[in-house]
Amino acid sequence: MKGAIAVVALSVAIGAGAGVLASNDAPSTAVETKSPDESVQPGTSNPDATKSPTTTTSPTTTTIARAASDTTSPERIDRITGGLSPKSVVASGAGLVFAQNMMYTHTVSVFGADRAAVATISDSVDLAEFGIDGHPGVSQGAPVEAAFTSDGRFAYVSNYSMYGENWGPEGDDECVPDDGYDDSFVYRIDTSTFEIDQVIGVGSVPKYVAVTPDDRLTLVTNWCTFDLSVIDNATAKEVRRVPLGRHPRGIVVTPDSSTAYVAVMGDDVITEVDLGSYDTETVVWPGDGPRHIVISPDGSTLYATLNGAGQVVRIDLATGEITHTAATGSRPRTMAISPDGTALYVVNYESSTMTKLRASDLGELAEVETDYRPIGITYEPTTATVWVACYGGSILVFDDAT
Repeated sequence: MKGAIAVVALSVAIGAGAGVLASNDAPSTAVETKSPDESVQPGTSNPDATKSPTTTTSPTTTTIARAASDTTSPERIDRITGGLSPKSVVASGAGLVFAQNMMYTHTVSVFGADRAAVATISDSVDLAEFGIDGHPGVSQGAPVEAAFTSDGRFAYVSNYSMYGENWGPEGDDECVPDDGYDDSFVYRIDTSTFEIDQVIGVGSVPKYVAVTPDDRLTLVTNWCTFDLSVIDNATAKEVRRVPLGRHPRGIVVTPDSSTAYVAVMGDDVITEVDLGSYDTETVVWPGDGPRHIVISPDGSTLYATLNGAGQVVRIDLATGEITHTAATGSRPRTMAISPDGTALYVVNYESSTMTKLRASDLGELAEVETDYRPIGITYEPTTATVWVACYGGSILVFDDAT
């Protein structure tokens, strides 16, 4: 198939069809430690190339009345293993979960909300078929994080580095822009075919990815170029680079798609980006090593994990003040928020635990053990389950419906 990744279909695609993806980890200091799976690079003459999708199937969603998430208790119901080395895990919201495997694995594993394996997606592409010159033959990526469009139809996946003909050395988490690592790419994956249909140039060592709620833009933090790539989804082109500071990572966007917030891990700040003017402003210095951030459904409150401090903070966006702080475990990495906004789920990398917090005051609701070094987490809304990606090669699934 021209320009498409190799796909191994493992079962019939789920009725609704959507995807989940995973997260990437950081170090004990402001610099993220590189795991045995991330690298960086591209230098492209045409950094944005598109392949026409082959099929069109819109996912459907069903609304189910559930108990408030701050009244439920997570119970482990499954442990998925076999061919996994997950760096992050992300739910599409429409019945799929994507797990980005470590960079040298070169795959994304796709599951249905029922936990059945659906597909294994290779990160190999022939860049010439996307109009990108200078790298003949097959190039490989290194998936880090993923984000979905609002309907779950497309997933955007960052690649830490690229490998193949004429690529320089892979990126490194201890880097500065003058190190000159190659720029890299974001892939767009069609969740109806599990094929890569776009390859879009971004900065060096891209990490987190976020799609605006109106699906207009995709935002990517570039760890080594200290900036934010802004992709126009209609044209599949990077249209802006916004300078941020040292080692930016987590991103959230307000419900009205007007403003993004970025955790600038190396500078210990959270920065506001106006998505109209692209002006930036520091919102708060939350503490040591802000890594991952989520926003309340009404857009009034921000929550951040502090990888260095071992804490989660709650920030009132109207005042920019930290209203509550909670200690979770050692090196809290990724966090998820329940759809109703009442609960947070935090993975503690060095403690090998998951902490569930009440969103209103960060009171602890539960703490459960995980496999070794949990790194990514996502909430799958169609089943009210919480998925935890662990570095040792497993994904744990917790029922949190009751």
